[in-house]
Formats: sequence, C-alpha cells, structure tokens
Amino acid sequence: MSEGFSFRVSASDGMARTGEILTPRGNIRTPAFMPVGTAGTVKAMYADQVHALGSDVVLANTYHLMLRPGAERVAELGGLHKFMQWPHPILTDSGGFQVMSLAKLRKLDESGVTFQSHIDGSTHVLTPERSMEIQQLLGADIQMQFDECVKLPCSTQEAERAMRLSLRWAKCSKIAFGEQQGRALFGIVQGGADETLRIESARALTDMDFHGYAIGGLAVGEPQNVMLAMIDTVIPHLPKGKPHYLMGVGTPDDIVEAVSRGIDMFDCVMPTRAGRHGLAYTRFGRINLRNARHADDPAPLDAESSCPAARDYSRAYLHHLVKSGEILGMMLLTWNNLAYYQELMAGVRAAIAAGRLSDFRDKVRAGWANERPAD
Repeated sequence: MSEGFSFRVSASDGMARTGEILTPRGNIRTPAFMPVGTAGTVKAMYADQVHALGSDVVLANTYHLMLRPGAERVAELGGLHKFMQWPHPILTDSGGFQVMSLAKLRKLDESGVTFQSHIDGSTHVLTPERSMEIQQLLGADIQMQFDECVKLPCSTQEAERAMRLSLRWAKCSKIAFGEQQGRALFGIVQGGADETLRIESARALTDMDFHGYAIGGLAVGEPQNVMLAMIDTVIPHLPKGKPHYLMGVGTPDDIVEAVSRGIDMFDCVMPTRAGRHGLAYTRFGRINLRNARHADDPAPLDAESSCPAARDYSRAYLHHLVKSGEILGMMLLTWNNLAYYQELMAGVRAAIAAGRLSDFRDKVRAGWANERPAD
C-alpha cells in the first residue's frame, strides 16, 4: 500500500464485507456507491449536498476533463478538489471506456488511442502514460489504469486481444504512476464474458501488486446473470486485503447481489440520469413522475425518508415540474435518487455488520418487486 492509503475490513457476512478505505482526504465507508461527477460536477447537485447524503467519494473522468477545461488548466487552478469544491476523496476513471463509447474515428495501436473529440472533432492521443499524467494533474486520490473496454457480446478472440492489451497497458500505467504518497492506482480486470480470460487477467494484475482491483467491461450490454458469473469467477483470484470495485454498476438489485459476492465499490450514472428524466428511485421501486396518474397525488415519494426531496414535496408537484421541464424537477429527483442510493449502501453496511445481508437483500427485492408496471 502507498503511505496514507489502506483498506481495512471490520465485518463480513459470507463473501460480503464492510470496512473502510483510508485516504489522506478522508475515509471511504465500504461497500460504497460513488456518485458520478463526470466533468467535475454531480449533475444537478451541490457538492456539499452530495456529501451530506453520505457520499464519501465521487468519480470524475479523465476523458471529459482532458477535453474541457483541460487537465493542465485544472492543475493551475489548484486541482480538481479545489476546482469543484469537493475536499473529500476523488476517484478518476482512466478514459478508456469513454474512448470506446464516445470518441469518433478511434485509431488503436500498442501505444494508445488516437481519437477525435465527440465535442468538436479535434484530434487527441490518450496513452497509459498520458492518462496517468492527466489523473495526477487533476489530483485524484484513486487513479485507474488505462485499459481497453469492449462491448458485449463479443468474440473470444476480440475479448482476448483487448484483455492482453489492457495487461500491457496496466504495466505501463503502473510505471508511469510511480510512487505517489497518499494516492492509489487500481488495476482493471478485463476478459469479456470468458471465465478463462478473466482469471488470467485477475492473476496477472495481482502479480503487479496494485492498491486495489476493479472489474471492468461489464454493464455494457450483457444480462445480469453474465455479470454475476464474471464476479463469481474473478473474486477468488483477487487479494482479499485490497478493495474490489465493480465499474459502472448499477441497479439496486445489481448492487446487493454484487456486494454478496465480495464487491466493495460501485459507480453508476443511473440515479442522476434517471432524475433528469423524471424517474425517482425509492424503497418501493422506480416511480415515473411523467405518468399522468401522479397529477393529483398529494403524497410524497416516501414520507419516511430523511431526504427533503422525497419527504416534503408531493408527487403532484414533482409531476408538474417534470412535465413543465422545470430545472427544479431534475434537481429534486436527482437529490432523491442519490439519497436513496446512499441509504441503500448504509443499509447494506449495517446488514453485513449484523450478519443479516440475506434478509436485507430480500427486503430490497420485495420493495422493488411491488413496482407498478405502469411506472
């Protein structure tokens, strides 16, 4: 472990564990859900709101921040923590997924990726070394190796090619990262939906001795059973004493299922994106505020929630805001959704500590099972 960064487990329940990731900027309670602040902002939220909901860490993105406003500019302005008024831990994705999913005219070779910006068509080069440099300029507390992520389903040959390239880039990333006091670098397990490739990737990365390990290349179109099978395959081959991060996941059911298999960290755009599109996440399931049946409903989203957005505003008012395109509607629903996710994680941590994760998982499933089809 780098000085100032460590991971400790305080309780376990089967494969699930709860504990803390210790960093100089604060501790991250695990299992943790990281709100996505792609461009240096969790959309529709103030930074202090995000922290008040229980978020110990947020995710920002190398690809987006290198395009605008630029990593060098952020560094000159005091780093990303100061820039976005978030003094707590930040994890930065390496940019590999966005290069695959967003960039235009992508050209891949052994050294990295040359691509055109999805914003203005300008040409950029992203290599493992440049990704590490950008993340360091941003001041990220947890950095991710540069990797190649392929969409699923894909051929075994394509998954193997991308996995082996990602392993070579992992070595380059680790060398470029060097020794950064108080900061950490995570490796990313790839291999598509192939168990043999996933195991090879996990073992090779473990030999490289990263500070933590992510499972990447999931939540990219595969069904849940495939995702869970890959977690079951990989986890036994990762060090137990280091954090396990499932990238880009996901739904409440995905999260509790993955926690039960040994995952400690999650991120997903789902709660914030849903909030901007009129969808509320609650312990009763998902509620579509665009639905006309909410127009005369005086009830709040959840009268027992600690979040004012869920407790103090009627569904009728939220419906009105959403149908009118009012920004406040996006803000309130995003606030509600992130509150629900952090309450879910707090519940997961308490359940593991009490040895009752299975009961908690059943309770979450039961609440969402009653979700009305019309919503």
